[in-house]
Amino acid sequence: MILSSEDSSGRTTGTSSGPGDGPSRRQQPKFAAAARTALADTRLRANLAGATAALRARRAAATAELDDWDDLREAGRAIKDQTLLNLDSYLEELERAVTEAGGVVHWAADAAEARRLVTRLVRGTGESEVLKVRSSVLREIRLDDALERADVTVHETGLGELIVDLAEDDRPSHPLFPALHRNRAEVRELFARGLPGAPADLPADPAALADTARVRLRGRMLPAKVAITGASFLVAETGTAVLVESEGNGRMCLTLPDTLITVAGIEKVVPAWADLEVFLQLLPRSAAGERMNAATSTWSGVAPGDGPGAFHLVLLDNGRTSVLADEAGRAALRCIRCSACLDVCPVYERTGGHPYGAVHQGPIGAVLTPYMGGVESAANASLPYASTLCGACSDVCPVKIDIPDLLVRLRGRVVESRRRRPVPTPELAMMRALAWTMGEDRRYEAALRRGTRWARLLSRGGRIRRLPGLLGKWTDARDVPAPPAQSFRSWWRSRPDVPGER
Repeated sequence: MILSSEDSSGRTTGTSSGPGDGPSRRQQPKFAAAARTALADTRLRANLAGATAALRARRAAATAELDDWDDLREAGRAIKDQTLLNLDSYLEELERAVTEAGGVVHWAADAAEARRLVTRLVRGTGESEVLKVRSSVLREIRLDDALERADVTVHETGLGELIVDLAEDDRPSHPLFPALHRNRAEVRELFARGLPGAPADLPADPAALADTARVRLRGRMLPAKVAITGASFLVAETGTAVLVESEGNGRMCLTLPDTLITVAGIEKVVPAWADLEVFLQLLPRSAAGERMNAATSTWSGVAPGDGPGAFHLVLLDNGRTSVLADEAGRAALRCIRCSACLDVCPVYERTGGHPYGAVHQGPIGAVLTPYMGGVESAANASLPYASTLCGACSDVCPVKIDIPDLLVRLRGRVVESRRRRPVPTPELAMMRALAWTMGEDRRYEAALRRGTRWARLLSRGGRIRRLPGLLGKWTDARDVPAPPAQSFRSWWRSRPDVPGER
């Protein structure tokens, strides 16, 4: 968890369904519309800039220590690609190993089925309270909502989630640091107001805030009988689930309860322990600039008298198979959720994670959400355009995902999906009109003369502050230079040394 030194109060709200999960409770707006609140909040932008700059610096220092860093990245890419090409075999091997170790494997085709499975498993224990360890896949299937409807109380166990829960109508803004958009002064205010027993003179000091949260969180963990987690990796060879974390709350949830339920996407599989070694070097340095994680927990099935007596592994598809079938898009499933791409992204640095939706954020979120959920909704279709295509994300990706290339391909999907509509969108109609106009010299030059005349009438001081109609979206965030009185073609023809028209 990172607490910035500046005060901030801005945040955006709203929820969105996971990929392939039907309509959301509250429709997620397009990225540009959702980002306006964050862009207008200068204190929030200062917090984000400070936090992401610190993460970038830590990552750069940690990766520079290794002479073979790029070789490790290439090894991670190769392992992931080979695994994805043979995913069916490794999933079957994983199921056999988990079953032999005393665990039970469940398969969920989509988010709704995963919710039903987990709810049924929790009800089967007879318990009305569960512990939960932060996981993007649990947000993806909207598990909290399902358990709430089943009268099951969910207790978050991470510091970042506690902060988000204490704030009214807030959501995580970063995969690893959910409260990245908040700062120590704001966290201190939330604790003083919302945590029973928090001292009135609680200082805005990270150590004091963490101690206060620890008392609250541990009181929930000790008596719990059921815990629900995600998984960072799944080792097919031994049926081992791996959880990498920084706080230790995950380890307590893995050992104290009687029943452990783990939900993981099918892409989390790695073939063997030797492969896991590569990722346990890549992940901590890329995620938080650390040489190793504070806590790396592994568990294989059940062992009498040691840890939970029942282990259930729910393997989730929810659109991943369709991504796997796409020869180019398959690369997105290499992602190990390190969030390095967020920390270098100039768009994320200015907007934070909320405008991307409730689950996957930043550059990789702009890829995964439309690939897994389709580009039919306006919100999903807007995500591939939430990027400058600067390439910083692919430069830092520990498994070498070419995110800009995937974003461009998704933009092509968006355009093609709009071509199939019976009534073209205003943007598509305008582009078709431009194509017709520019398809013939005389039409183009006539339009250029008229357009130049009108554009110069709209200009003030050599700049156009606001274009009319749909073109106005371009000038929402920038001015346009007024066109010159003479076009290049006209000037070229007027040159005395030009022998005839060109």
